[in-house]
Amino acid sequence: MRLPLQIDEVFPFFCDVVNLEQITPPELRFRILTSKPVKIAEGVIVDYKLRLYGVPMNWRSEITIWEPPYKFVDRQLIGPYSLWIHTHRFCEDSGGTLIDDDVCYRLPLWPLGEIAFPLVNCQLRRIFKYRQSAIREALIGLRN
Repeated sequence: MRLPLQIDEVFPFFCDVVNLEQITPPELRFRILTSKPVKIAEGVIVDYKLRLYGVPMNWRSEITIWEPPYKFVDRQLIGPYSLWIHTHRFCEDSGGTLIDDDVCYRLPLWPLGEIAFPLVNCQLRRIFKYRQSAIREALIGLRN
């Protein structure tokens, strides 16, 4: 997604884990369990609780790469996926900022878990579409 804001206006929003609650669809009931404030840096671990398809689960992430204001990576240590690596990239772009999310994930219980791939993929696309809209609203006051 592209925002008409400078990178130094955009990146700090992503440095505050409290904003994750704001940009996550409400039906996931996403809550941060780690004591706040959380100072994001490489090696920091953050615990969350959420509901997927009504099932409560815990999720623990570690920040494995921290290169402000251009990039950071979080990796799931505990959670619903066998693998989850989320790379966040920020790039200056014609007076604005381009935000790129790249998620590499693997479903659990292979090969049976692959049966759920179409449903999970659709859910993740919906979650990231919601995130884009919520980020836009939070940072520039626009809702798509």
